[in-house]
Amino acid sequence: MSDLQSAVPPAAGSAPNSRTWDFMETLFVALLADGAFVLTGSVALMLLLAAYGGTKNLTTAEFQAVWEQGRWQASGIILGTPAAIAVLWAAVRIAGRGFADYLALNWPSRDVVVCGFGVMIILITIEAFVTIKLGLVRPQTSSDLVVGGAAGLLTFAIGMCVGAPVLEEFLFRGFMFRGWSQSFLGPYGAIVLTAALWALNHTQYGWYERSWIFVTGLTLGYFRLRANSTWLTVMLHSGMNMAIVFLGGPYT
Repeated sequence: MSDLQSAVPPAAGSAPNSRTWDFMETLFVALLADGAFVLTGSVALMLLLAAYGGTKNLTTAEFQAVWEQGRWQASGIILGTPAAIAVLWAAVRIAGRGFADYLALNWPSRDVVVCGFGVMIILITIEAFVTIKLGLVRPQTSSDLVVGGAAGLLTFAIGMCVGAPVLEEFLFRGFMFRGWSQSFLGPYGAIVLTAALWALNHTQYGWYERSWIFVTGLTLGYFRLRANSTWLTVMLHSGMNMAIVFLGGPYT
């Protein structure tokens, strides 16, 4: 079932006081979740850095440079993600809805999973081909990231291939899509806007990289709508990041 079918008033027998957050309410909750993620991840990372190297007196620029190192960036993502999800959970419960239902945490069929991965492989291939043909060099690749041995590599892999996909898909294709698809935007408007904001949120990249992230967001949004499954987009996002760990490129 797609959200064209599921984005309707609750059926008879559902909780009488349940609702869907409107456009501005959805945006407000998303900003709160992002703030909780940044605050919690930054504080936790500062404590980790202080424990490992006594770096409590880092300037903002120095802290940003450390954040861009793979193992520390991944650590911040892992530690900040639960706080963001907690904000989403609280908002959904306040709306009188089930968390899994609101975020469409439905298990997708095997056929749509295979189709989704096939499309993502084609998309990554096209992006690599265009990038090579244009002779462009990305500002950050996997070889630039300092992971610090086996433990750091494992942390990096968990953060980028599990933490980031879960956080971003729960927020963009889960919570924000749910509210905005039932607003004046409709499902297709929600796909476009969530993809645009998702791309803009990747401030570590230039406009070329963000343009591809936007296209990827449109693709993920399409599959979210088609399958009514945010778990599907989590899997596709995770698979894409896994491929990039080996190939190099912009992490999403």
